Formats: sequence, C-alpha cells, structure tokens
Amino acid sequence: MSPKKNNITDFFKALPKNIFSGFVVSLIALPLGLGLAMASEAPPIAGIIAAVVGGIVVSILGGSHVTISGPGNGLVGVLLVAITTLGLDSAYAAIICSGILLAILGFLRMGKLADFFPSSAIQGMLAAIGLIILGKQFHIMLAHKIKRESTIDYLIEIPYTINDAIHYDKEGLIYAAIAGVLSLIIMVFYPKIRNKYLQLIPAPMWIVILSIGFSYYFELVAHEQNPISKLYMISGIPEFKDIIAQLPSVDFGKAGQFTFWSSVFALTLIASIESLLSIKAVDKLDPEKRRSNVNRDLKALGLATIGSGFLGGLNVVTVIARSSVNVNNNGSNRSSNFFHAIFLVIFIVLFSTQLTRIPLPALMAILVFTGYKLASPDTIKNIFSIGKEQLIIFFVTLLVTLKIGLITGILSGVIVTFIIHMIINKSFSLFARNVLKPNVLMFQEEEDGVFYISVKHFCSFLNFYRLKNKLNMVPENQDVVIDFSLCEFVDHTVMENLNNYRDLFTKRGGHFEVVGLDMHDTDSQHPFALRRLLPVPNIIKNNLTKRQSNIEDLAKDYALTYESKKQKGTLFLNDFHFFRTKSINHIYNQLLSKNEVLNIFDIEFSEGEFIAKEVIRSSMLHITLDKSIPEFTLDREGFLEKIYAFAGFKDIPIQEHSDFSKRFYLLGENETEIKQFFNEDLIHFFESNPYYHIESNGNALLVFGKERIASIKELKALFDFGKRLKQVIA
Repeated sequence: MSPKKNNITDFFKALPKNIFSGFVVSLIALPLGLGLAMASEAPPIAGIIAAVVGGIVVSILGGSHVTISGPGNGLVGVLLVAITTLGLDSAYAAIICSGILLAILGFLRMGKLADFFPSSAIQGMLAAIGLIILGKQFHIMLAHKIKRESTIDYLIEIPYTINDAIHYDKEGLIYAAIAGVLSLIIMVFYPKIRNKYLQLIPAPMWIVILSIGFSYYFELVAHEQNPISKLYMISGIPEFKDIIAQLPSVDFGKAGQFTFWSSVFALTLIASIESLLSIKAVDKLDPEKRRSNVNRDLKALGLATIGSGFLGGLNVVTVIARSSVNVNNNGSNRSSNFFHAIFLVIFIVLFSTQLTRIPLPALMAILVFTGYKLASPDTIKNIFSIGKEQLIIFFVTLLVTLKIGLITGILSGVIVTFIIHMIINKSFSLFARNVLKPNVLMFQEEEDGVFYISVKHFCSFLNFYRLKNKLNMVPENQDVVIDFSLCEFVDHTVMENLNNYRDLFTKRGGHFEVVGLDMHDTDSQHPFALRRLLPVPNIIKNNLTKRQSNIEDLAKDYALTYESKKQKGTLFLNDFHFFRTKSINHIYNQLLSKNEVLNIFDIEFSEGEFIAKEVIRSSMLHITLDKSIPEFTLDREGFLEKIYAFAGFKDIPIQEHSDFSKRFYLLGENETEIKQFFNEDLIHFFESNPYYHIESNGNALLVFGKERIASIKELKALFDFGKRLKQVIA
C-alpha cells in the first residue's frame, strides 16, 4: 500500500504548481477557444465548451500526463465545411459521431495510426490547414468580410484586402483593422521578449486585456461609443446560466447523406492525427519522460467529444501549444488540465459579458499567426534541407488538400511517398516481397544486457510500427543497438522517429545507438534524410562569421581552444534542471580552457514543440568541478520568485547573511548540505559580483546571464567570473 500512499502524497505536494500552471494555460485557452469557434462559424462559446469538457473528462479518464485538451487548430477547415453544408444542428451530430469513432479507435488500440503516415505528408497536411486558417481569417483581421469558393481564392484576395484596408474611409472599419494589425504585432513580437514577468501573461491574453481596456477607455474616460464597428465585435456569448439552460438541438436527420459521413470521417482522421502527434511531442517535453497511454487518451478524447457535441461544443483534441505552456509552467500531472477547465468556467461565470468588448479582428489575428506558424516558410526550408524528394511529397499533399480536401490530401501524400520510394530504389519488388514479412528481430545480449535489434530489407512509414513495437518493449534506462546493415532502405519518417527515441533514452539514462548505415548514403547532410545503398558525394563549406573571427581572436588572447562547428554531444548538460523541459539542438563556438575545466559555448535549444516551438540561442559556461557539491539553483530574487513560493518552491534562507537571502533565490532538495556549502567566502563572492543564473548538478556548474547570444565583452566577463568562482569553490 505504500507506493499508492506515496503517489497521493506526491500528487498533493505538486498540486499548487499544477493549479498555477492550469491558470496560465487558461489565459491562452480563453481567446483561442473563442477564435477557433468563430473561425469555424460556430457560436463563440462552442470553443470554450470543448475546452471545459475536454479538460475535465480527459484529466480524469486520459492516459497522458501533462497534455492539455480542447478545440484544435487542425479541425477549423473541416468544421467550417461541416457547419456550412450540414447546418449547425447536424454538425453537432457529426461531431458526436466522430467522438464515437475516436473512442472506438481507442478501444481497438489504434493509437499507432499516426505511424502509417509519412512525416512530410503530415507536414504538408498541417501546412494546408494553416493556409486554410490564414486565408479566411486574414480578411476579417483587416475588417473585410468576403465570401469565396476555395482557400486558394481567399489567399489570392489578400493583396486586394490590404489595399482596401489602406483606403478605408469609414472610422469604424479603420479602428477595427488597426485592432487586428496591432494584435498581430503583439503575437509576432511578444514571444521574443525574454522577460519572466511579462511571460506570465501569454500574448493572446494581452490582446483580450488591451481590447477590453480600450473599450472601457471610450466608455468611462472619453464618454463615447466604442469606435470599432459593431459588425466587427464579438456577439452571441450567453451568460453561464443560459448555457446550461439552453442545450442545442442535435439533428441526426442527415445521417443518411454522404456529406454527413464524409465530415464525420474527416473530423475523426484529423482529430486522431492532431492528438497523436501532440501527445508524441509533449511526451518529449515531460521532465519525467513518461510515456503516455495513447489508446486510453483516444478513448477519453472520444468521450469528451461526445459530451461536448451534446452541450454545443466542438471536437476535443490534444493541443500542442497549450500543452507546451503547461510543461513550461511546471505542470506535472493531469490535474493542470482539470484546473485549466475550472478557471475557464470561472472566467465565463464572472466575465462573459466583458467578452463582447473584444473586437473580432483582434481574435482573428491570433488565428492568422497560428496559421502562419503551421505553414511557416521555415518548414519548407527544413524539409528541403532533408531532401528534395520530401519537398515533392510536402507540396503534393498541401496542394491536393487545398484543392480537394483533407482526406484526399493525406492519401495523396501516402501514395506519392510510396511511388518516390520505388523510384529511388528502382525496385517495386523490394517493397512487394517484403512488406508483409517480419523485418525486425530483437534479443537481449546476456553478457552486458544490451538490447540488439536487427532490421532487414527496408524500413519506412509502411512498416515502422514493427520496429516501434520492439523499441517500446525496451526500458529507456537500458542500452539498445539498432543494426541496419541488412537493410537496403531507411526513409525520412523512420530517421526522424529514431532521433526522438535517442533523445528519450539519453534523458532517461539509457544509451541508444544506430549502426550499420556506414554503406548507406543520402542526398543531404541532414540527420533525418533517407538512407539507401547508393553513394552520393557531398561537399560542405565552412566560413567563419565576423563574430566567430572575434571569438577566435579571444581564444588566442586567453590561451583557449576554439571549435566553431556544431556539436551534438551535449550529454554533459542533461542533468541540469534548466534543460529538463527543453530540447537541446546543438552547441557551437566552444571555448575550452586547458584540461577542459571551463567550457564557454553558444547553444541552441527549444521550448515547446510543433507550432508552439520557440527556438532560443544563448551563451553559457560549464565548469567541471574537482569534487562533489550539493545540487542547487541560484538566481537573483525578484517579484516572480516570491510568487513561486506560493506554488510550492521554497527559498533556502542563509542565516546571518540576510542581505544574501534578500537578494538571491536559492533552491535545492538537500537544504542542510546546501547551507553548509554556502560558506562566507562563497556568499561574499556572489554578493560582490554580477548576477548570473547558476546551477549545480552535483559535479559541475552551469552559468549564464541573459537568454541570448553574448557579446565578446560579455563572453570575457563570463569567463572571468567562472574562473574566479572555480577558485572559490576549490
């Protein structure tokens, strides 16, 4: 019984953190829920209902740990078609039926569904969804409602809408367009402001706050009506009591029509793919590196969608952006999903009448930015770097999805991928002869316990699930070797998934190694590029930038070793708390002292995943110690650190050094050892030097200032600080 008691104790111990995280997530979920519903031409409250029902049901019945559920970006296009062709009441029936199918997929253990779609085809489908969202909402963002036949027509019309907005002569439209443009500017530039206080309130919530404040300014200060045209203000948000009293009438009368079931299948397909991809991405962010039970999650999402449909809400899916925010705010279990739903209910109960003060273009700006992130040019650039053939798959999927539909689009991507694989290998028989054969053999070597996996013939999206099943049987803290020496072809989808497994095993203390690809080659140097037994020469040119030349000069002055190339060997950073919820891409521009005790480097890492992914570059110092010290984190104390105390993060006070305790925020598990370690010399050192974030993993220190690339002057100061700190500790 003791493990259960410990689990309950841990749950309540982490509760304040999860309540806080749920609150921050709700600040994003509120404007996004309203915007996604209106973009689908559903009542605004439908998005909030989906978030509330999803948060409650999935947090209780789901199989994931730190994910957030609610209305999803990917379903906007399908819901729009369903509502416009079937009518709202019949669309609710389609949502309910899609929920039933989603639950059935869970009961049939079809959580591996996403593994059968090529990565580039999925990227193409998601980019098409982004263009669908951006194409229609861009015009509303500039206070210009139009009706067109297809997404391509909406996209072609964008320059004309911009021209019309520049020449508006009606004050109401001018103010509405300005609200949309300013909101888009906030969405674009706000994430780049690396300020821990500002980031407590997400960009979408700032748009809501400023919009309501703008309305009250004209009402209470200027004593005038809101100058924004009423046609472009949110309307139709009922009070909480009316939501409960007036349930929608669900009409199953069109269940015999083809359009009804095509909408149901499209909703189910997109909901399942979006959810499975999001769960997979969020599992990589989980500090505890737990694996989600995807089949259990599909059941819960299906049941939540059924309930949401009956209450007048949209489909419920796992959402990556809100889940990433949850992880970054220390959400550690499903209770944060539950509390995000509770806070949404509180907002609607207390402030539902205030939401009508928000301009429609402001909310549409949030979706325009979301659409752009899904269809970002960086995505195309990244796919091109993997291989030209991936770009063909991407664009075929994207264009067919835009022109015909989502299901046809993703199927075309699968077919084109298979055809390209046959052309590259100049063999249809390779796939025809081996697709049904067991191509994966696994056994555990007795002498050292290493799990050895041999893959034969070919390994692509068609049969990757077999390799995945074997990998899922291996504990992440063990050693595993995958041998492709008997495999003629390995595709991009497999290489990308293997990279994810490598990250997972590394962070859980295991070792993941791929061998047997020495005779395979590829058209690009990208680690995700497909491999085949065809030699292709590659030429790489390296030229130093001006900053790198300056760093090279600095290295000579300080007798340091300089290495400019990108390095993937970042194992020495994995044990630091700072990187528990972040993914390290690489380090570069390394400055190493003699014996490599001091290591200054630039680093690229990311917070969040998918459309919520923010890539951050910074300069850091790693100090290797000669002795073991306690694990701790030291920061400058501010208002935010005082708030953290209410969420369960306790500052360790150092007696007889009140100035240090007031100025510095000291965290760590072993309070007694930490107090002994912080002697008078060390305390005086920190008190008399610039503030840095300093973290100990027991054997080394990680030191950095701002989350940005440092100047040459700052690199010199950082090196000097680290050198003197090492002497004090020694």
